Amino acid sequence: MASAVSPISDYLATLYKTLHNNTQGEIATYIPELGLADPSSFGICIATVDGQVYTAGDVDIRFTIQSMSKPFIYGYALQQHGQEKVQKKVGVEPTGESFNSIVLDELTNRPFNPMVNAGAIAVTELVEGDTPERRLTEMVDWFSRFAGRELDIDESVFRSEQATGHRNRAIAYMMLNTGMLERDPEDVLDLYFRQCSLSVDCKDMAVMAATLAAQGVNPLTRERVLAVDNVRDVLTVMSTCGMYDYAGQWAYDVGFPAKSGVSGGVIAVIPGQLGVAVYSPPLDRVGNSVRGVEACKKLSHDFSLHLFDGRTDVHSVIRREYTGAVPSKRVRSAAEREFLAKFGERLNVIEVQGALFFGSAENFLRRLTEIAQDGKTIVVDMKRVAYADRTAIELICQTARALSGRNCELIFTELSENPELERLRRALDERVCPETGFSRLDDTDIAIEQFEDAILEEAEMRRNDRIIPLDEIDIFNGLSSDDLRTLSAAVTTFQFDAGQKIINEGDDARIFFVVGRGSVSIWVNVDGRRPRRIGSVGQGGPFGEMALLDGGKRSADVIADVPVICYGFSVDGIREISVDSPTIMTTILGNLVRIMSDRLRLANDEIRALQ
Repeated sequence: MASAVSPISDYLATLYKTLHNNTQGEIATYIPELGLADPSSFGICIATVDGQVYTAGDVDIRFTIQSMSKPFIYGYALQQHGQEKVQKKVGVEPTGESFNSIVLDELTNRPFNPMVNAGAIAVTELVEGDTPERRLTEMVDWFSRFAGRELDIDESVFRSEQATGHRNRAIAYMMLNTGMLERDPEDVLDLYFRQCSLSVDCKDMAVMAATLAAQGVNPLTRERVLAVDNVRDVLTVMSTCGMYDYAGQWAYDVGFPAKSGVSGGVIAVIPGQLGVAVYSPPLDRVGNSVRGVEACKKLSHDFSLHLFDGRTDVHSVIRREYTGAVPSKRVRSAAEREFLAKFGERLNVIEVQGALFFGSAENFLRRLTEIAQDGKTIVVDMKRVAYADRTAIELICQTARALSGRNCELIFTELSENPELERLRRALDERVCPETGFSRLDDTDIAIEQFEDAILEEAEMRRNDRIIPLDEIDIFNGLSSDDLRTLSAAVTTFQFDAGQKIINEGDDARIFFVVGRGSVSIWVNVDGRRPRRIGSVGQGGPFGEMALLDGGKRSADVIADVPVICYGFSVDGIREISVDSPTIMTTILGNLVRIMSDRLRLANDEIRALQ
């Protein structure tokens, strides 16, 4: 099987190469162990809310979580103690100050928010446990649930922080003096330093961010870690305070919640879609990773991820999938149906719906590449797609180009009538070469029918261009030679050009037809919208046959697909000749009941297959 195509992985690889040459920034040295990091280390990871992970660069290098721990421990405090109690300990206002400022709210004596050191120390005191050991176990377990694996502590970094963390000690003792800390500051600081020294890699942090993006459910373990309301509060504070005194410009330029750490990490959360983690030790003047900030800027711009662009959830983008086991609406013989059933797995239909943006397009295209095996025909039904933004268009075109060159026939349908998809339609027509196996059709059923026709043609089972005689037509099966001669005297032969309307909806039903050569399609108008093709009748198939039963009004239009020759039979004429040859009418009606029964059975099979 061919390897999977991933435009996301390709994008990250390109982004990594572009930013790796950026050598700006300085490694943090006020914690001596952090100063030992390799400034060239650089990794990017994206984790989607359904557990897909994309990586580029040094994503397996371990580093310490540092201040990126603050949103998660804040979530712990909210979950264990509730919003009211937590807000008595720490506020939610931005400070405009650096992360380690020794400053409290003059009115309440609280730290301004949980993203600065003072607020994080106050929140860490809320970790539950009767002893330091139990509190440590509680804390590590909490972070491990976000990462989806058991985390541990980098003891060398912990000892380095403990030995040099004098500014944090000043903050802690000041809060003891104002009543914001109740336990021994050294005990609280010990847990805080260990919390900041948790050892993670880029993939861990992306999964942790994706857990917040997925409303608190870990995308790998499927465990609910954080309640939805608490996720909202965490992301809100990350949005306003997560990037310290760069938070306002970050919100303007990038536009999604994020948190940085002085070890060189940045995490970002795109709610409902994905989590991002970047690791690169050199920092800018405010303590944020230089490459991390630039990577997030590019992701936001290139994939339209700014929260105020307006997006929806990605999980429901694929409405339904089915194979060729669900046939087209072309009326076929029993032998043809039996033969085609053997090849149903060679065709897949994916019905896409909703809005296509980065998250939803990634979800749909990943599934598309999974089923794009050699020899497959894939029909992508876009009838229910509301719109596609520029990011989705780019990803779709990249994937279509890659897949259509892999002996995979890719057909996009139902694009023509939606003005919101004009840019996508034009991009596919201009950028994806049809010679490589890509095509675009207006109707999904036509695409399935063409697939079936190709299978039948391979097996030389398609009927030829001769005009089929009456004795080979199913609706006349069982008639004697004399009856057929009598019937032939009552037939009128009609010729229709391709596109010519044979039956108009609402006309009186006085005649029924049988296709002698060619094919016709049946169309209905639904709610005043464009006509929908609901069936196709080929050589030997009857249409308009309900005239034999009720003689009412026509319920649909019938249009010639190609130049067509039809046999026409007047209902009154059939009744007249049946006076002297009664077996003609009874045989035709018996065959008609059988044909209608077969169609009903096929419709039931289709409904079951689409459940």
